[in-house]
Amino acid sequence: MVITSEEEFQKFLNEFSFSKFYNLGKTEKHKQTSVMAFKIGNIEYLKYWNEYWTSKQRQSSSIHEISYRACFKAQLPRFFINLLTEKEDTVYDPFAGRGTTGLEAGSLGRRVILNDVNPLSIALYYPRFFILEVEEIMNRLDLLTYDNTLTADIDLSMFFHKQTENEIVTLKHYLNKRQSNNEEDIIDKWIRMVATNRLTGHSKGFFSVYTLPPNQAVTPNRQKEINRKRKQIPDYRDIKSRIIKKTKSLIRNVSEEERNNLLRAGDTGLFFTEKAQNTTEIKKESVQLTVTSPPFLDVVQYSTDNWLRCWFNDIDDSEVSKRMTVTKSLDEWKIVMKGVFKELYRITKHGGWVAFEVGEVKKGTIKLEEHVVPLGLDAGFNCMGILINMQKFTKTANIWGIKSNIKGTNTNRVVIFRKK
Repeated sequence: MVITSEEEFQKFLNEFSFSKFYNLGKTEKHKQTSVMAFKIGNIEYLKYWNEYWTSKQRQSSSIHEISYRACFKAQLPRFFINLLTEKEDTVYDPFAGRGTTGLEAGSLGRRVILNDVNPLSIALYYPRFFILEVEEIMNRLDLLTYDNTLTADIDLSMFFHKQTENEIVTLKHYLNKRQSNNEEDIIDKWIRMVATNRLTGHSKGFFSVYTLPPNQAVTPNRQKEINRKRKQIPDYRDIKSRIIKKTKSLIRNVSEEERNNLLRAGDTGLFFTEKAQNTTEIKKESVQLTVTSPPFLDVVQYSTDNWLRCWFNDIDDSEVSKRMTVTKSLDEWKIVMKGVFKELYRITKHGGWVAFEVGEVKKGTIKLEEHVVPLGLDAGFNCMGILINMQKFTKTANIWGIKSNIKGTNTNRVVIFRKK
């Protein structure tokens, strides 16, 4: 089922049946869509509440299992890709993060364009379009000879055993030398991606001693506190075996068709590190669907969370912070997003769509979705309403202290626009 008109879309939302859409027969009880009207000026718009996607209907591909703070689940873009595009259509994400939208679109046979101002983003998503054989990774790692004289240029002793630190620094020097000499190939890029993801975490599969989940790198002083409270010291972790183990996990349930689709999407895709309001290399009216989630109001400090990953990849996290949209001011945020919507309107095809996912901030007192609607309208889009997907709490949400629907982290709130 592919929606081709505004009337079809509104009818679909009003009559949505989870079981019917996912062809589950009678295994899931039908939930009636709740509709709530709200006004912007004198014009009325609708919010549609239901469970439109969930991890229950399909296990996400293992290729998505790279941690990145505040990323949405693969079921979200998949819902809109299946509903609003056909094969060979182009799907775009201007705030790509870990690349969930692009990888999901690619695996479904769509063309992809991804952009993120943070260069760490492309290091995390690009290699996963080109799935390798485990033996290729093993053979390349076997060529790596550790230099026992190497140590990090910053104190990382609270995270890593001395020998583990040496192995990480050796790998870092090898990869960055290959990159600077324009010799880095897709095998190197894959190793870089996996190693970046394995730097710190809360299980034996990571290079570090126990710490917070891998998408939340703590400061050295905070890690010292964790070590003290847990009465732990960093133990030796062999990095090669952990890179291989994570590689096997990432590709474990990717089908041959998905591999081929991802390869084709990677070969034909466009990948940028520009500000989302200034992507001049994307052709006018070339995108059928945008699925994205922008940085929210100072909820997530991406550079703070990724300082260690940036260090490993020789990325200046302070420069990244300057370029990213992280602000406490709603007015400043709206000014930036106004430029983003103007650019989205330029690149979207006539009849194309934008699914713009936002969350609630300031303890639910600011509903960003209602501030987004005028921005899209001013750019020239028609607003089709706000789709609100109900979902259970995640472990991360509980870590943040989210306890109720009022605070909004347990819903996806997606503003839908269409270009006539």
